[in-house]
Amino acid sequence: MEKNIKVCLKSGLQARKAAQFVQLASTFNSEIKIIKDKKAIEAKSIMGVMSIGIREGDEITLSVKGEKEQKALKALEDYLLNVE
Repeated sequence: MEKNIKVCLKSGLQARKAAQFVQLASTFNSEIKIIKDKKAIEAKSIMGVMSIGIREGDEITLSVKGEKEQKALKALEDYLLNVE
């Protein structure tokens, strides 16, 4: 299951926000990937998430495969759309 998302977090997915995102992704027993600019990274890896450099306004694709795909996708999307 995949969904395109425009990131609304004011500081993007950097430092603390990236750690919180990885922590949330890790609560799901699914394979979760972030795709940006044709590069796919593991969403449960803080190094991967930090290396992809997601900023406010970036368009990414979330890919979720496994248990509770819809629930995982919704929770992660809600996190990325959280305008502070």
